[in-house]
Amino acid sequence: MTDPFPPEVVEQIAGHMNGDHADDNLLIVRSLGGIPSATAARMSGMDADAMEFAAVVDGIEVPVRVPFAERLTERRQVRAEAVRMYRDACTALGVTPSH
Repeated sequence: MTDPFPPEVVEQIAGHMNGDHADDNLLIVRSLGGIPSATAARMSGMDADAMEFAAVVDGIEVPVRVPFAERLTERRQVRAEAVRMYRDACTALGVTPSH
């Protein structure tokens, strides 16, 4: 089976997440990533099992891996899983989803 997320695909997804959803990244890291003190977060990578972030905690960048609900096999699944993660993060933090 070929990797559904080669480097160029991960780069495109990260570009979208970091460009259009930077606030969402932070909510996901603070709740699902277990780093409530994070002050910033950018998507740094992903594979079929998780999204990876570089989070800023006390001025230091730390890696955070947030697992998907299930293993992803196709690129089209990423959007739905990112939305689920965002909504779960909002629920966990008591934040009203903005989209």
